Parts: sequence; structure tokens; C-alpha cells
Amino acid sequence: MSKVAVVYWSGTGNTEAMAQAVAQGVREKGGEAEILTSAEFDSSMMDAYDAIAFGCPSMGAEELEDTEFAPMFESCEPKLSGKKLALFGSYGWGDGEWMRNWEETCIADGAVIACDSVICNESPDDEAVSACKSLGAALA
Repeated sequence: MSKVAVVYWSGTGNTEAMAQAVAQGVREKGGEAEILTSAEFDSSMMDAYDAIAFGCPSMGAEELEDTEFAPMFESCEPKLSGKKLALFGSYGWGDGEWMRNWEETCIADGAVIACDSVICNESPDDEAVSACKSLGAALA
């Protein structure tokens, strides 16, 4: 059974809803999911999980939230090599550039990307919830 951390930051609740769906997908596949906010997670916890799903909405000029999530994620980067992970998040504008940049960073850090990232515009609809469950299942 895989132990998966679902680590997210959410300002409006959209990315939090996505995190809940990711965790549900992990559990439906028989894995163990622990949902943590970016304030509750740090790099010292990386080795305790078989896989990690990171979730953050697009902020500002299509970038990760910079006061809490980005510093936590940057501290985890040295431990991404060989780590199975997936990314998700919501946006209100733009075209998903923040997610493409984030994926490139993870690949450059040597992470093993388990599946396509999931993004949705604003609140996750049924299609986005389904995609988040599939993302979780891929990590389990």
C-alpha cells in the first residue's frame, strides 16, 4: 500500500476541493492518503511518503503562491530526485503557464511525474474532480 501526501495551498477553497478529490482517488485505489496544507508540510517529511501530490493555484503573473507554498516547495526540491509525484491546481486567468513551468522545474529536479497535471478554471467541475481522482489513483 502506497502512502501519499497530498500537500496544498488554497486561498478560495478551489485547490482544497481538488486536494480532497486527489486523496479520494488514492484511497479508492487502496493507498493511504494524508492531506496537509503547505504550512503543515516541510522537506523533513519527504522521505515518509512513497509519493506526493502538490497542489497550488496560479497566483499573480502565473506563479506559485509566494509567501507560504513556494518557500515550502523550494525547500523540498533537493529531495525530488526519484520521488514519484503529481501536480494540481486552479486558476482564474491565463493559460496554465504556471503549471507548465512547475512541471519543468520538477522534471529538472529529477522527480518521477506519475501522470498529467490537473488544472481547472476556478471551482473544480465534475470533469476536474474526476481527473483529480485519477491523479490520486496514479500515485497509489
